[in-house]
Amino acid sequence: MATTKPAPRGAVDGDSEPGDGEGDGGGGGDGRDGGGSAEGSRRLDPPLLLVLFLLSAVMFQDPIRRVLGAPVMQSWMTVFVAVMIQALPFLVLGVLLSAAIAVFVPPSFFARALPRRPSLAVPVAGAAGAVLPGCECASVPVAGALVRRGVAPAAALAFLLSAPAINPIVLTATAVAFPNDPMMVLARFAASLLVACLMGWLWQRHGRADWLRPPSRSSYEGRSRGAAFWESVRHDVMHAGGFLVVGAMAAAMLKAVVPAPWLQRAADHPVLSVLVLAALAVLLSICSEADAFVAASLTQFSLTARLTFLVVGPMVDLKLFAMQVGTFGRGFALRFAPATLVLAVAVSALTGAVLL
Repeated sequence: MATTKPAPRGAVDGDSEPGDGEGDGGGGGDGRDGGGSAEGSRRLDPPLLLVLFLLSAVMFQDPIRRVLGAPVMQSWMTVFVAVMIQALPFLVLGVLLSAAIAVFVPPSFFARALPRRPSLAVPVAGAAGAVLPGCECASVPVAGALVRRGVAPAAALAFLLSAPAINPIVLTATAVAFPNDPMMVLARFAASLLVACLMGWLWQRHGRADWLRPPSRSSYEGRSRGAAFWESVRHDVMHAGGFLVVGAMAAAMLKAVVPAPWLQRAADHPVLSVLVLAALAVLLSICSEADAFVAASLTQFSLTARLTFLVVGPMVDLKLFAMQVGTFGRGFALRFAPATLVLAVAVSALTGAVLL
């Protein structure tokens, strides 16, 4: 009897499809759910991490206060906060423009606005950078949107380089920062536009499609334009903002450890001063709306060296490199940034020798 009871019960379970199938499925499902719960328990919960972080900060507040009170850390935090505050408004502006281009502007508009020949589209796109009131943080997402809309990469890259350097806000700030050197405005405009066009033509001639990773974008089909717009804004802010933070942290770190006396010794050498300010522009990652005032304060350097600082900064710096990696891919940034740096230094030095 005891051995026969389990058999009929198993047979009944097997015969009763609805009830028993659910029972078996439920048992299997419980097993899977249990595994899923165990897997989910191993995942890091953001709210829990925040609570643990706050508790740790309270428990170790005295050591943390001593570390943050060190002069190096104060310098690091000052530069990091300054870069973020300067860049975030223009990053948001660029993201809004990028979303507007992606959602509201038809692709045929760019085909009509730019010449069909890429060699002619490059200078037109470079000159169009003069109308965008933003810095490099705004130009990267906008250039990515142009590539997604079918604009030739050479033209989009010319726009990316020219927009932060020749827009009206930047040129006005340069004029205010150098009231006794009005030719600095013309020199900055001419050198920056020339570098942007030359890089566009260089990419058109030697660039390869597999070097440039087209910026990804989710499909917004079936959504209203408003929903698609805000989804695009959310995507770009989260994507580009993370790389901006990484670049700002690197710039703050390098700013905090570079000894100031090195700058004075480098300023006495004409060639070395140009190279030093070019490297400093890359490392400091100052927003193009504010870099003219920093350059004007470096009075120990020549005008040509300071022009190099103003031309290189908006085109090649740490946060811009990080954002280019996030938007177009690491392979692109590792080729494009060094070539831009070499060309920007050469053109700005020649322009300064002629105009300044």
